[in-house]
Order: sequence, then structure tokens, then C-alpha cells
Amino acid sequence: MGSPFCLDDDGTFLRWREKKLHAYPKSMDELIVEVKDPKNLSEAERDEITLRYARANMVLYTSRFDAEDREIPRRMAQQFGVSLLDANWLADPDAISSIQVRDDVPRLQHIPYSDRPIRWHTDGYYNPPERSIRTMLLHCVRDAQEGGENALLDHEVAYLLLRDESPDLVRALCAPDAMTIPARWEDDQVARPNQTGPVFSTDPESGRLHMRYTARTNSIQWRDDDLTLAAVASLESILTGKNPGVGELILTAKLKPGMGLVCANVLHTRSGFVNDPARPRLLYRARYYDALQFQRLN
Repeated sequence: MGSPFCLDDDGTFLRWREKKLHAYPKSMDELIVEVKDPKNLSEAERDEITLRYARANMVLYTSRFDAEDREIPRRMAQQFGVSLLDANWLADPDAISSIQVRDDVPRLQHIPYSDRPIRWHTDGYYNPPERSIRTMLLHCVRDAQEGGENALLDHEVAYLLLRDESPDLVRALCAPDAMTIPARWEDDQVARPNQTGPVFSTDPESGRLHMRYTARTNSIQWRDDDLTLAAVASLESILTGKNPGVGELILTAKLKPGMGLVCANVLHTRSGFVNDPARPRLLYRARYYDALQFQRLN
């Protein structure tokens, strides 16, 4: 079978493109599933999550589970065959990250642990290929008093829009040296080496599209050629909604207590926020190397 992510297969791409845009939701409300217990889904709840996820590589669930239960994202992932957690260096000992304002990490370097806005990115863009993040879950325990919304865009739609503009732009971002994240240093030693790789890549076994991206302008190096820089500019234009018709494809959500996001590490942002001092914002984040076992549009 052909692949919509093969730049030499226009027929498969065009058929997939039509199905993708037809199924794509007009708002995040279309992707919400109410569940009784996210740690123990019923068969009907699982089916509803699967159907909605297939439309945009993401789904939201709502529940009444707003306690500080760190097992919720882990159990949710396990119910869809995902178990290989990314124990990143700022995660908690159980490899689940508590996303909240922290005073023990540099705010300018680690914005997720501050109240500042976060630009468009996929998680783990600084990881080596063998540690690519293919699944990301968020579970909200407490929301912010003001702000803290997420904008989200299916990375497959970003690929689609860029390929509509020019397959050569996609080809430039598939280059193995398209994007480099410089090394991270601690105490005059390299804590993480340079990470160079493509923006778009395809898993050779599953055929799934993977995206590695950040809209940061510092601590990033793009391949220095005209086509790559044009592709980066075009992608930025897509994500800022400047292209006609693109804005309606960008979905927005603010997670409330008991809500969660399950996704294939789609493109996302976070707006800045103001905490209620009595109940500061807290989300649990789980990032996985393996992909969720959901249905997909072919």
C-alpha cells in the first residue's frame, strides 16, 4: 500500500488529504469524551476515544477525578498499549512530570515550569531519534485562575498544509540535518550533546508520521540553505494562522480539573497564566516512546 507521507506518491496523498480534512474537527468540543474512571475505561468509552482520536491524533476526556492521582495518565496510556515512559531529567522519580510553577529550576530555560507562555512545539524535540516522543498525555488536577490555554494542531495537518504549498518544503524538513538543538551544559560539562535530526520522519514499521519541532528562536540551529529557511518560515506562517483558512484548523482547549489530553505528540502551545495562590495550577504529564494503539485514517 502507498503512504500519504511519501513525497513520490501523490495519488495516495490526495486521497488521504480529502479524508483527513473531511474528518478534522471544527472545534475541540468534537473530541471530548466523558468517562467515569480514566483508570478503568469501559469498552464503550474506549471505542468513543478511539473514534475521536482517529480524526486529529488527539482526544480530550473529562472525568470527576481531580485528586492528585499520578496513576491516571499512566493507567490511561496502558489501556492503549503504551508503556515506555520518557524519564526526562526534570521528571519526578516515577517518570511522570508535575507541571507547575517551580522556583528550583531556571525560569528562562525551562518555561513549562513557569507561568510564561510556551510557543509552538512538539515534546522532546531535543531527544535523540531512539528516544522520540510518540505519545503525550496531560491530566489536569488544578487549572490556573486565568490563562493556561492550549492551542493544538495535528502534526499531520501541518505536513498536509506545507505539502500543499510545495513538496520541496516538506523535503527540506525531512533532511537528517534540518534542525539542531545545541548541547545543554551544566557545571561546565555537557549534560546533553547536540541533537540533530529531521522535522518530519516516518516510522519504518508503522508508517506513522513523526514531527520534531520548536518555534523557539534561541537555542536552535536550522540548516543554513534557502529551501530550509523558506520551509521554516512557511511552517511558522501556518502555525500563526496567517494563511487563509488555516486558523480554523487550530484547536484550543483549557484543561479543567479531571480533564486530560491524549495525543500523538501533536503540535501545541500554552498561553501564560495567573495562579490562584490557594490552588496553584498542577498538571501531570506523561511522555512515551511508543505510539498509542488507536485506529488511524488511511
